[in-house]
Amino acid sequence: MKVKIIVAVCISLVTVVLGIAIGSVNIPPASILRIIAHNLFGAELPENISSSHASIVWSIRLPRALLAYVAGAALAVSGAVMQSVLRNPLASSYTLGVSSGASLGASLVIFLGVSLPVLSMLTLPILGFAFGLATILLVMGISRQMDARLENHTIILVGMVLALFVNAITTLMFGLFREGTQRMILWQMGSFAGRGWNTIFILAPVALIGIIAIFLRKRELDVMTFGEEQARAIGVNAGNVKMMLLIIAAALTGGTIAFVGIIGFVDLVAPHVVRKIFGSAHKVVIPMSAIFGGAFMVIADLAARTVTAPVELPVGAVTALIGAPFFAYVFFSKRKRKV
Repeated sequence: MKVKIIVAVCISLVTVVLGIAIGSVNIPPASILRIIAHNLFGAELPENISSSHASIVWSIRLPRALLAYVAGAALAVSGAVMQSVLRNPLASSYTLGVSSGASLGASLVIFLGVSLPVLSMLTLPILGFAFGLATILLVMGISRQMDARLENHTIILVGMVLALFVNAITTLMFGLFREGTQRMILWQMGSFAGRGWNTIFILAPVALIGIIAIFLRKRELDVMTFGEEQARAIGVNAGNVKMMLLIIAAALTGGTIAFVGIIGFVDLVAPHVVRKIFGSAHKVVIPMSAIFGGAFMVIADLAARTVTAPVELPVGAVTALIGAPFFAYVFFSKRKRKV
């Protein structure tokens, strides 16, 4: 197990280096390390490294690769929690309407020009996060009114219905307000382009706090995996634990997509691969999902900006091309096991 973890961490670091090194101008890894040392510790920059290369690494590629890694880690951990708590391999925050709520918040900013009085520059991510989180809170509230035991099928059904309703409102806004349609579509496709250090300084602490909060509940996650009856038998309040974990997971997803747009399937693919390789114990699943999800997102972003260069593809489209077949594989393999 330790060897697998070490190998996974090394591969993860390599993907980040590749995400920084490869582009319209390829920069050697040794130069990347020297540029980082120069900016962090004031080390002297060798003469063979141009100022333009240093600027590309420090101002564009490094923050972009780190942001992709943080976003992938947050989404993957969120997916791992959703699948364990709801005991459904196809469950995700998107299923429960988080992305739909975030899209509605973003549409208010883009179509109606809504702006916060003090934090106008952060209006879109703040409203995106708030609406995404409000959607999952509404899902849980309605589910509890319908079913005091918060059964999984009730939560999923309410989430799907509410997501359809919120999506209908967003679609209606597309029809009513033509101006801003292109910007909204681009946001919904997801991208890391144009994001800098400021975004990382906001998102990284939020993601780290959320992942740590979930990791501290690894025992409850292990118990919930075996079913709520077993959880109650050993004294775990299944309903409250489920609600708390789902809200934290939804906050991770909402906070991420509020900054980078809707990027799906990472939360589906990463936890499945991790469980296949490392087993189902959440003390390993949570950190390894973060590592694998981060690496997966960096690779997806690298493909998005290099495959059709100089035209850049939406990252959400790249992850969907990988994730949709994987989704079908999981769905049909599950049906075969039942037969």
